[in-house]
Amino acid sequence: MSLKLKSVAALALSAAMMLSVGACGTSDADDSASGSGSSNTVTGYDVSTIKKDPELAKLVASADTVKDGELSAGMELSYAPAEFYAEDGKTAVGYDVDMTKAIAQTLGLKPKIVSAMFDTIIPSIGTKYDLGITAMTITEDRMKSVDFVSYYRAGSTWAVKKGNPKKLDTSNMCGAKIAVQTGTVQEDEANQIAKGCKAGNKAEVMSYKRQAEAATAVATGKADVFYADSPVAGYAISQTDGQLEALGKVEGVAKQGIAIEKGNTQLEEAVQKAVQKLMDDGTYMKILKHWGVESGALDKAEINPSSLD
Repeated sequence: MSLKLKSVAALALSAAMMLSVGACGTSDADDSASGSGSSNTVTGYDVSTIKKDPELAKLVASADTVKDGELSAGMELSYAPAEFYAEDGKTAVGYDVDMTKAIAQTLGLKPKIVSAMFDTIIPSIGTKYDLGITAMTITEDRMKSVDFVSYYRAGSTWAVKKGNPKKLDTSNMCGAKIAVQTGTVQEDEANQIAKGCKAGNKAEVMSYKRQAEAATAVATGKADVFYADSPVAGYAISQTDGQLEALGKVEGVAKQGIAIEKGNTQLEEAVQKAVQKLMDDGTYMKILKHWGVESGALDKAEINPSSLD
């Protein structure tokens, strides 16, 4: 069964079902930060009026990794509405993309969006790009490798075919085929669920490099349910003309963060202050409202927050 999408870019289906994936690829690639000249129907929030903050620009200039006047950010670009490709198959859009542009503008830098698989982003911060902005949940384990600036709050949502034909229950996923994205918190949780199932009724965890592939697996019947960040799952469901639906309530609400090379204090401070300024002047909320995800808004950006929920 094929998915009927309101926008192909909205769910960014896997290679076999996409209209165009030539620009997406599976390796790191630069993407347009402006989207100028595009005929997209999905467009980002206009950040062009944001003014450079001279003091923050001086601070970020001393950061170890930022160079050539660019602020580069690694993203997994099939994670609508956080970050995904617009209908032209090459322009990056989403609230994380807009936040990256807004932060860069505040710091007097040019944004550079780099497409990457989710599980490769943390190991590449500080070498391939300055930041990882990709709807990433802050966890104690991840903070061993990178530092974070908190900027959003989201939970996890289960999604199934309309009507829940497999009669699944979020309290007992044993026996189900669970589709998740590789390297995510949801993959870890699904694996824990599988470990707790009895022999003969094990949950099968199906990990995919891209979140869009996990959603597609459920839509086509290859998997029974997918598990993803709540705004991502909600947006995917909204784009499928009623073919998918949420199962149960949002679970495990936690803070998400902008990942930065551990110990790069100048860049951490510059990004934290830039995000806080965007929160204080209202730009941050305007970006979230543009994408309909303001329910996860924070009012304080923190470096390695002590409270993760």
